Amino acid sequence: MTMRFDGQVAVVTGAGGGLGREHALALAARGAKVVVNDLGGARDGSGGSATAAESVVAEIEAAGGEAMANAASVTDYAAVQAVVDQAMAKWGRIDILVNNAGVLRDKTFAKMEIEDFRFVVDVHLMGAVNCTKAVWEIMRGQNYGRIVMTTSSSGLYGNFGQSNYGAAKMALVGLMQTLSIEGAKNDIRVNCLAPTAHTRMTEDLGAALPLEALSPALVTPGLLYLVSKDAPSRAILAAGAGGFERAYVTLTQGDFVTGDDAPEQVAARFDAISDRSGEIVPDMGAAQGMIELTKAQKAHGG
Repeated sequence: MTMRFDGQVAVVTGAGGGLGREHALALAARGAKVVVNDLGGARDGSGGSATAAESVVAEIEAAGGEAMANAASVTDYAAVQAVVDQAMAKWGRIDILVNNAGVLRDKTFAKMEIEDFRFVVDVHLMGAVNCTKAVWEIMRGQNYGRIVMTTSSSGLYGNFGQSNYGAAKMALVGLMQTLSIEGAKNDIRVNCLAPTAHTRMTEDLGAALPLEALSPALVTPGLLYLVSKDAPSRAILAAGAGGFERAYVTLTQGDFVTGDDAPEQVAARFDAISDRSGEIVPDMGAAQGMIELTKAQKAHGG
Protein backbone atom coordinates (compact mmCIF):
# COMPACT_ATOMS: atom_id res chain seq x y z
CA MET A 1 0.00 0.00 0.00
CA THR A 2 1.33 3.42 -0.97
CA MET A 3 2.40 5.55 1.97
CA ARG A 4 0.27 8.71 1.93
CA PHE A 5 -0.04 11.77 4.15
CA ASP A 6 -3.29 13.24 2.86
CA GLY A 7 -4.95 15.57 5.35
CA GLN A 8 -1.82 15.75 7.48
CA VAL A 9 0.31 18.79 8.27
CA ALA A 10 4.09 18.54 8.55
CA VAL A 11 6.64 21.00 9.90
CA VAL A 12 10.14 20.51 8.51
CA THR A 13 12.99 22.63 9.86
CA GLY A 14 16.12 23.32 7.87
CA ALA A 15 14.05 22.62 4.76
CA GLY A 16 15.52 25.22 2.44
CA GLY A 17 18.07 22.81 0.98
CA GLY A 18 19.74 19.43 1.31
CA LEU A 19 17.98 16.80 3.37
CA GLY A 20 15.22 19.08 4.64
CA ARG A 21 14.26 20.12 1.14
CA GLU A 22 14.01 16.49 0.02
CA HIS A 23 11.92 15.64 3.09
CA ALA A 24 9.55 18.56 2.48
CA LEU A 25 9.14 17.81 -1.22
CA ALA A 26 8.49 14.12 -0.58
CA LEU A 27 5.93 14.76 2.14
CA ALA A 28 4.12 17.26 -0.08
CA ALA A 29 4.19 14.88 -3.04
CA ARG A 30 2.44 12.30 -0.89
CA GLY A 31 -0.32 14.65 0.21
CA ALA A 32 0.94 16.53 3.28
CA LYS A 33 0.64 20.25 3.77
CA VAL A 34 4.11 21.44 4.71
CA VAL A 35 5.57 24.26 6.78
CA VAL A 36 8.97 24.85 5.19
CA ASN A 37 11.20 26.38 7.85
CA ASP A 38 14.70 27.59 7.08
CA LEU A 39 16.69 30.46 8.55
CA GLY A 40 18.47 30.82 5.23
CA GLY A 41 21.81 31.49 6.89
CA ALA A 42 25.30 30.27 6.16
CA ARG A 43 26.48 26.83 7.22
CA ASP A 44 27.86 28.27 10.46
CA GLY A 45 24.48 29.84 11.29
CA SER A 46 25.34 33.41 10.36
CA GLY A 47 23.02 35.59 8.29
CA GLY A 48 19.49 34.78 7.27
CA SER A 49 16.97 35.07 4.45
CA ALA A 50 13.54 33.67 3.62
CA THR A 51 14.59 33.01 0.03
CA ALA A 52 15.56 29.36 0.54
CA ALA A 53 12.28 28.45 2.24
CA GLU A 54 10.24 30.39 -0.30
CA SER A 55 11.99 28.59 -3.15
CA VAL A 56 11.00 25.18 -1.77
CA VAL A 57 7.42 26.35 -1.23
CA ALA A 58 7.35 27.47 -4.88
CA GLU A 59 8.48 23.98 -5.94
CA ILE A 60 5.76 22.36 -3.85
CA GLU A 61 3.07 24.68 -5.16
CA ALA A 62 4.22 24.22 -8.76
CA ALA A 63 3.69 20.49 -8.30
CA GLY A 64 0.17 21.06 -6.99
CA GLY A 65 0.93 20.87 -3.28
CA GLU A 66 0.28 23.24 -0.40
CA ALA A 67 2.96 24.81 1.78
CA MET A 68 3.99 27.90 3.69
CA ALA A 69 7.46 29.38 4.14
CA ASN A 70 9.02 30.45 7.41
CA ALA A 71 12.48 31.83 8.17
CA ALA A 72 12.42 31.76 11.97
CA SER A 73 15.46 30.57 13.89
CA VAL A 74 14.70 27.39 15.79
CA THR A 75 16.66 28.88 18.70
CA ASP A 76 13.94 31.52 19.14
CA TYR A 77 11.07 29.82 20.98
CA ALA A 78 8.67 32.75 20.53
CA ALA A 79 9.27 32.74 16.77
CA VAL A 80 8.81 28.96 16.62
CA GLN A 81 5.56 29.24 18.58
CA ALA A 82 4.38 31.94 16.19
CA VAL A 83 4.82 29.75 13.11
CA VAL A 84 3.08 26.84 14.85
CA ASP A 85 0.19 29.17 15.67
CA GLN A 86 0.12 30.28 12.04
CA ALA A 87 -0.02 26.70 10.80
CA MET A 88 -2.80 25.87 13.26
CA ALA A 89 -4.80 28.92 12.19
CA LYS A 90 -4.48 27.92 8.54
CA TRP A 91 -4.73 24.12 8.68
CA GLY A 92 -6.04 23.26 12.16
CA ARG A 93 -3.58 20.51 13.10
CA ILE A 94 0.07 19.44 13.08
CA ASP A 95 0.77 15.75 12.63
CA ILE A 96 4.47 15.61 11.81
CA LEU A 97 7.57 17.43 13.02
CA VAL A 98 10.93 16.85 11.39
CA ASN A 99 13.72 18.45 13.43
CA ASN A 100 16.34 18.83 10.73
CA ALA A 101 17.80 22.33 11.20
CA GLY A 102 21.51 22.38 11.92
CA VAL A 103 24.81 24.22 11.71
CA LEU A 104 28.49 23.31 11.79
CA ARG A 105 31.36 25.00 13.57
CA ASP A 106 33.99 22.27 13.42
CA LYS A 107 37.30 22.54 15.26
CA THR A 108 39.26 20.33 17.59
CA PHE A 109 38.15 20.75 21.19
CA ALA A 110 41.51 22.36 22.03
CA LYS A 111 40.95 25.11 19.47
CA MET A 112 37.20 25.54 19.84
CA GLU A 113 35.76 28.67 21.42
CA ILE A 114 33.17 27.91 24.07
CA GLU A 115 30.64 30.07 22.24
CA ASP A 116 30.97 27.88 19.16
CA PHE A 117 30.26 24.83 21.30
CA ARG A 118 27.26 26.47 22.94
CA PHE A 119 25.82 27.75 19.65
CA VAL A 120 25.91 24.36 17.92
CA VAL A 121 24.23 22.72 20.93
CA ASP A 122 21.67 25.53 20.99
CA VAL A 123 20.70 25.03 17.35
CA HIS A 124 20.65 21.23 17.23
CA LEU A 125 19.44 20.35 20.71
CA MET A 126 17.53 23.37 21.97
CA GLY A 127 16.19 24.04 18.47
CA ALA A 128 14.63 20.58 18.48
CA VAL A 129 13.39 21.11 22.03
CA ASN A 130 11.77 24.42 21.07
CA CYS A 131 10.00 23.00 18.04
CA THR A 132 8.90 19.86 19.85
CA LYS A 133 7.61 21.80 22.83
CA ALA A 134 5.61 24.06 20.50
CA VAL A 135 3.75 21.11 18.94
CA TRP A 136 3.65 18.70 21.89
CA GLU A 137 0.31 19.77 23.40
CA ILE A 138 -1.26 19.90 19.94
CA MET A 139 -0.25 16.31 19.32
CA ARG A 140 -1.37 15.24 22.77
CA GLY A 141 -4.74 16.88 22.20
CA GLN A 142 -5.32 15.13 18.89
CA ASN A 143 -3.86 11.82 20.18
CA TYR A 144 -1.52 11.61 17.24
CA GLY A 145 1.95 12.80 16.39
CA ARG A 146 5.11 11.76 14.62
CA ILE A 147 8.42 13.43 15.51
CA VAL A 148 11.86 12.80 14.09
CA MET A 149 15.13 14.06 15.53
CA THR A 150 18.05 14.22 13.12
CA THR A 151 20.97 12.61 14.92
CA SER A 152 24.32 11.59 13.43
CA SER A 153 26.98 8.91 13.57
CA SER A 154 29.21 11.74 14.81
CA GLY A 155 27.13 11.69 17.98
CA LEU A 156 26.56 7.96 18.17
CA TYR A 157 30.20 7.04 17.59
CA GLY A 158 32.25 10.26 17.57
CA ASN A 159 34.11 12.13 14.85
CA PHE A 160 37.34 14.10 15.01
CA GLY A 161 36.80 17.85 15.26
CA GLN A 162 33.09 17.63 16.05
CA SER A 163 32.81 17.58 19.84
CA ASN A 164 30.08 20.24 19.79
CA TYR A 165 28.12 18.65 16.95
CA GLY A 166 28.55 15.13 18.34
CA ALA A 167 27.43 16.14 21.83
CA ALA A 168 24.31 17.81 20.47
CA LYS A 169 23.46 14.90 18.19
CA MET A 170 23.78 12.30 20.96
CA ALA A 171 21.69 14.51 23.25
CA LEU A 172 18.88 14.23 20.69
CA VAL A 173 18.92 10.45 21.16
CA GLY A 174 18.37 10.94 24.89
CA LEU A 175 15.54 13.38 24.17
CA MET A 176 13.95 10.86 21.81
CA GLN A 177 14.20 8.04 24.36
CA THR A 178 12.25 9.93 27.02
CA LEU A 179 9.70 11.63 24.74
CA SER A 180 8.81 8.31 23.15
CA ILE A 181 7.93 6.98 26.60
CA GLU A 182 5.96 10.07 27.62
CA GLY A 183 4.14 10.33 24.29
CA ALA A 184 3.13 6.69 23.94
CA LYS A 185 -0.30 6.99 25.55
CA ASN A 186 -1.23 9.72 23.04
CA ASP A 187 0.20 7.84 20.02
CA ILE A 188 3.08 10.29 19.67
CA ARG A 189 5.90 8.29 18.17
CA VAL A 190 9.40 9.75 18.34
CA ASN A 191 12.38 8.46 16.37
CA CYS A 192 15.87 9.46 15.28
CA LEU A 193 17.29 9.55 11.76
CA ALA A 194 21.07 9.39 11.27
CA PRO A 195 21.68 10.38 7.64
CA THR A 196 24.69 10.13 5.37
CA ALA A 197 24.27 12.50 2.43
CA HIS A 198 26.12 15.03 0.32
CA THR A 199 24.88 18.44 1.41
CA ARG A 200 26.63 21.70 2.22
CA MET A 201 27.11 20.25 5.72
CA THR A 202 29.41 17.55 4.30
CA GLU A 203 31.01 19.38 1.39
CA ASP A 204 34.38 19.68 3.16
CA LEU A 205 34.75 15.90 3.09
CA GLY A 206 35.33 16.17 -0.64
CA ALA A 207 36.87 13.10 -2.24
CA ALA A 208 36.59 11.14 1.00
CA LEU A 209 32.99 10.34 0.08
CA PRO A 210 31.51 9.02 -3.22
CA LEU A 211 29.36 12.12 -3.50
CA GLU A 212 27.42 10.98 -6.55
CA ALA A 213 26.04 8.07 -4.51
CA LEU A 214 25.06 10.19 -1.53
CA SER A 215 22.04 12.08 -2.76
CA PRO A 216 19.86 13.38 0.09
CA ALA A 217 16.89 11.89 -1.77
CA LEU A 218 18.20 8.42 -0.89
CA VAL A 219 17.76 9.18 2.83
CA THR A 220 14.19 10.49 2.62
CA PRO A 221 12.45 7.09 2.25
CA GLY A 222 13.58 6.29 5.78
CA LEU A 223 12.23 9.61 7.03
CA LEU A 224 8.87 8.96 5.41
CA TYR A 225 8.56 5.64 7.21
CA LEU A 226 9.49 7.19 10.56
CA VAL A 227 6.66 9.74 10.24
CA SER A 228 4.06 7.40 8.77
CA LYS A 229 0.96 6.09 10.56
CA ASP A 230 2.68 2.71 10.97
CA ALA A 231 5.94 4.20 12.23
CA PRO A 232 7.91 2.56 15.01
CA SER A 233 8.90 4.52 18.09
CA ARG A 234 12.32 4.85 19.76
CA ALA A 235 14.14 3.73 16.61
CA ILE A 236 17.50 5.10 15.53
CA LEU A 237 17.49 4.61 11.77
CA ALA A 238 20.71 5.18 9.85
CA ALA A 239 20.33 5.94 6.15
CA GLY A 240 22.55 6.81 3.21
CA ALA A 241 23.33 5.83 -0.38
CA GLY A 242 20.28 3.57 -0.39
CA GLY A 243 21.44 1.65 2.67
CA PHE A 244 19.41 1.48 5.89
CA GLU A 245 20.58 0.24 9.28
CA ARG A 246 19.45 0.48 12.91
CA ALA A 247 21.62 1.66 15.77
CA TYR A 248 20.96 0.66 19.38
CA VAL A 249 22.00 1.80 22.83
CA THR A 250 22.63 -1.51 24.61
CA LEU A 251 23.53 -2.76 28.07
CA THR A 252 25.70 -5.80 28.83
CA GLN A 253 24.90 -8.25 31.62
CA GLY A 254 28.13 -7.21 33.31
CA ASP A 255 29.57 -8.64 36.51
CA PHE A 256 29.24 -8.22 40.30
CA VAL A 257 32.10 -6.62 42.20
CA THR A 258 32.38 -5.45 45.83
CA GLY A 259 35.02 -5.24 48.54
CA ASP A 260 38.05 -3.14 49.37
CA ASP A 261 39.74 -4.22 46.16
CA ALA A 262 36.68 -3.44 44.00
CA PRO A 263 38.59 -0.99 41.76
CA GLU A 264 41.21 -3.65 41.06
CA GLN A 265 38.48 -6.22 40.42
CA VAL A 266 36.75 -3.89 37.94
CA ALA A 267 40.06 -3.56 36.10
CA ALA A 268 40.71 -7.32 36.18
CA ARG A 269 37.17 -8.20 35.06
CA PHE A 270 36.69 -5.45 32.52
CA ASP A 271 36.59 -7.94 29.63
CA ALA A 272 33.82 -9.87 31.41
CA ILE A 273 31.96 -6.63 32.16
CA SER A 274 32.25 -5.75 28.48
CA ASP A 275 31.10 -9.16 27.20
CA ARG A 276 28.22 -8.50 24.80
CA SER A 277 26.63 -11.94 24.99
CA GLY A 278 23.18 -11.51 26.49
CA GLU A 279 23.20 -7.74 26.12
CA ILE A 280 19.82 -6.00 26.02
CA VAL A 281 18.18 -2.87 24.67
CA PRO A 282 16.59 -1.44 27.83
CA ASP A 283 12.98 -0.31 27.79
CA MET A 284 13.90 2.56 30.08
CA GLY A 285 16.76 3.77 32.23
CA ALA A 286 15.53 1.89 35.31
CA ALA A 287 16.57 -1.35 33.61
CA GLN A 288 20.17 -0.71 34.60
CA GLY A 289 19.27 -0.56 38.29
CA MET A 290 17.18 -3.70 38.04
CA ILE A 291 20.04 -5.66 36.47
CA GLU A 292 22.44 -4.42 39.12
CA LEU A 293 20.07 -5.23 41.99
CA THR A 294 19.49 -8.70 40.57
CA LYS A 295 23.22 -9.37 40.55
CA ALA A 296 23.49 -8.12 44.12
CA GLN A 297 20.63 -10.35 45.30
CA LYS A 298 22.18 -13.40 43.63
CA ALA A 299 25.53 -12.64 45.21
CA HIS A 300 23.91 -12.53 48.62
CA GLY A 301 21.89 -15.69 48.10
CA GLY A 302 18.62 -13.89 47.36
